[in-house]
Amino acid sequence: MAQKIKLNLEGFRKLRTSPEVVKDLERRGKNIAAAAGPGMEASTYVGRNRARVSVIANTPAAKRREARDRALTRALDAGRR
Repeated sequence: MAQKIKLNLEGFRKLRTSPEVVKDLERRGKNIAAAAGPGMEASTYVGRNRARVSVIANTPAAKRREARDRALTRALDAGRR
């Protein structure tokens, strides 16, 4: 018979919003922004349940580069280091 597993949801929430996870996400976002080129900007948001990072094209030249060359998509591997 299958055993029931009780997940510690509060523990998961604390882990996903911990300073260590936020620091790692910021590092990954900055690496992606740097690899994508000038005009890319990383920002971090810590919500109630998790932290997240986004990288956006912040200048007109960066937006053109993203639209034409997919600069952010090509730079994703930099976030894995």
